[in-house]
Amino acid sequence: MATGAIPAWAPSEVLHEGAEATVTSGTWMGKPAVLKLRRPRGYRHPDLDRMLTRQRISVEARVLGRLQHMSFPSPSLHDLNVEAGWMVLSRLSGRPLCDALRDGSAGLDEVRSVGALIRRLHEAGFSHGDMTTHNILVDGSGGLSMIDFGLARISPELEHMGLDLQVLNECLTASHSEIGGAVEAMLEGYLERGDAEFRAKEVVSRFEDIRGRVRYHG
Repeated sequence: MATGAIPAWAPSEVLHEGAEATVTSGTWMGKPAVLKLRRPRGYRHPDLDRMLTRQRISVEARVLGRLQHMSFPSPSLHDLNVEAGWMVLSRLSGRPLCDALRDGSAGLDEVRSVGALIRRLHEAGFSHGDMTTHNILVDGSGGLSMIDFGLARISPELEHMGLDLQVLNECLTASHSEIGGAVEAMLEGYLERGDAEFRAKEVVSRFEDIRGRVRYHG
């Protein structure tokens, strides 16, 4: 489906060309917005590709709707077409945390807050699936938000939540190694609240298991 056929959408510029989708900035009904368009993958059978596209965009829409209801800092869903593989989202203020960490305008305090934000997501019953510093935005006042829930899971298993921490661990150690204690700060933020109802310590323990497996096989 051509982007020009999407109701009330006016494109501006391509923000990201990912493996599964193209993300474009623009306006929707005159408001700043983002279009996420999943592209057909030639290496997959067309029927399988359509099934996966419908499945992933449906899950992402459900996750975004529930996060919006609980005022979690994530994009609002404006419009979507599951069959055509696109969704229009609100455009959030801020820039990727990876850029802010690299230029020094963000540091351990923000990383600790990221840990707390991931825990909040997990407590809500979701895992992210691609928890990198590219998918966390930070605004001028240090406020954080989370984007790109295309690989999110509803009612995730302990392994999926541990993997969120592992993906961020790999990102912090590989791309932001100049920030000493970043992983420890992230875990501190995740464990800061001692609620007995959520198994935060078990998630961190599973993360440690995953990290150990990666080191052993690496």
